[in-house]
Amino acid sequence: MTRPDPARVVALVGNPRAGSRTLGAAASLAGTLAERLGAHEPAVVDLATLAPALHVQPRTADLDAALADVAGADVLVVATPVYKASFTGLLKSFLDLYGPDGLDGVTAVPLVVSAAPAHALVGEVHLRPVLVELGATVPTRALSVLDADLADLAPAVDRWWQRAERPLRRAVGAAAHTDADALLEVAR
Repeated sequence: MTRPDPARVVALVGNPRAGSRTLGAAASLAGTLAERLGAHEPAVVDLATLAPALHVQPRTADLDAALADVAGADVLVVATPVYKASFTGLLKSFLDLYGPDGLDGVTAVPLVVSAAPAHALVGEVHLRPVLVELGATVPTRALSVLDADLADLAPAVDRWWQRAERPLRRAVGAAAHTDADALLEVAR
């Protein structure tokens, strides 16, 4: 069974600085994944622009739209710089707005930008468990890049893609089957 519609790719950026290099890396990776998976142009959610709305009640329409975009992604690039040997509090605050299984059906790809190779496991040790707790599938290792890689991200993405392509395609294909199965079940 083939995917009925192209995969929807979204980049979620947890850098507290608007227009950050993390945003550039996330948009680049999301664009590459969209191209390689035959998806439409990816959407980008830059949390730096939504930071003031994260703790306001009632929630703003912009924040609700961002939450819906992220939860509606087939492939979600979750990008963060390393802060205090973990991902940013801004990203955590956003993810905390989801209830249990709020990212069910989403295939997530953690992207971690750091200054030192010692932080290469931040995506695996800190970010992956949160995404899985929210119901996302994380079929690949996180893509960890150094600040120095940001000048030309393509080589790092190509190395990561060699190992990530098969499990990522499988996960996105499985999501398509699940969606199609759900539609068939509703039709019955």
